Amino acid sequence: MERARSTPAQRLGDDGERLATARLEALGWRILARNLRLGRAEVDILAVDPADRPTLVVVEVRRRGRRDFGLPEETLDRRKRAALRHAAGEVAMRAALPDGTGLPPLPVRVDLIAIDSGPDGRLSVRHHRGIEL
Repeated sequence: MERARSTPAQRLGDDGERLATARLEALGWRILARNLRLGRAEVDILAVDPADRPTLVVVEVRRRGRRDFGLPEETLDRRKRAALRHAAGEVAMRAALPDGTGLPPLPVRVDLIAIDSGPDGRLSVRHHRGIEL
């Protein structure tokens, strides 16, 4: 879902979510929703990881244009972790998405995908599975 009006930072974030979605799909993940709102909770990407034990995954995408002020992982502060805990709880309690699409009865975990430009200027994508909240 594209924003009607957005700042450069929002556009960078949207690009990051598109890149993360494409990477996950290339790995065989099934994307159930992007920019999902569940009451007050927001989920960047909701997907099914088809690993040996399939899992419903709340994916948080953090993107930075440069590393001058730290890594994208460092932007996951206490408040955002609490919001992700709440979002994962909302997903776990629901049988369906707001549009009526059924959710598979799978365990839920939270992953972080961090995207930035590495020291060589090339895009760096790091996928942290099962982050602590």
